[in-house]
Amino acid sequence: MARHDIRAQLMPRRYTTIAAEIGAKVSNLPITEGGAFRAGQVLVQFDCLIQKAQLDKAEAELEGAEQTLKSNLRLEQLNSVGQLELDLSKSATNKAKAEVGANKAVMAKCQVAAPFSGRVAEQKVREQQYVQPGQALLDILDDSVLELEFLVPSHWLRWLKVGGAFDVQIDETRKTYPARFTRIGARVDPVSQSVKVAAAIHGKFPELMAGMSGKVLVAPTEGQ
Repeated sequence: MARHDIRAQLMPRRYTTIAAEIGAKVSNLPITEGGAFRAGQVLVQFDCLIQKAQLDKAEAELEGAEQTLKSNLRLEQLNSVGQLELDLSKSATNKAKAEVGANKAVMAKCQVAAPFSGRVAEQKVREQQYVQPGQALLDILDDSVLELEFLVPSHWLRWLKVGGAFDVQIDETRKTYPARFTRIGARVDPVSQSVKVAAAIHGKFPELMAGMSGKVLVAPTEGQ
């Protein structure tokens, strides 16, 4: 059977850029560049003293509004308060509750937790640096499964199946590793008569890293 050599690059299963959702000073970056983390672990901690003070103020205002409303409700039973005054106290309480909720939502953004387990690929900010909303903080990736994406001739669709095994020879390690097809593209490129496929390295190999590249060695089914 003839073997076909195709170039491909190792990619993480998932990767993303963590960005700030609030304007604040970075107080702690627990995971250094290249470090591993678990899903839910704090990756960035902000200094939120001002935001905490605003929350305390909103909670104090809510407490005052609730006391006023409670007093007016008692007075209502005695027919000693006007309807307008009662309605205003209810409105003030609802507004104060909304302020507390908004400030709690901001406080929740004072820590950035990992959306999945993985490693820090690049640290884009430093501790004590002030960042703006939307500013990139970290590039993170999930390297628990390393994937390959590459193009193959469209006539291979006659025999190529998800789960099919092949080998990939990685340049950096000069070793060959087993892999399996995981996805087949939804359409054929009519110009190149090729289709995109994805595969994953089958097994755990600590020496492999995202970004490494190599040669995909595929042996088509005999007669194809």
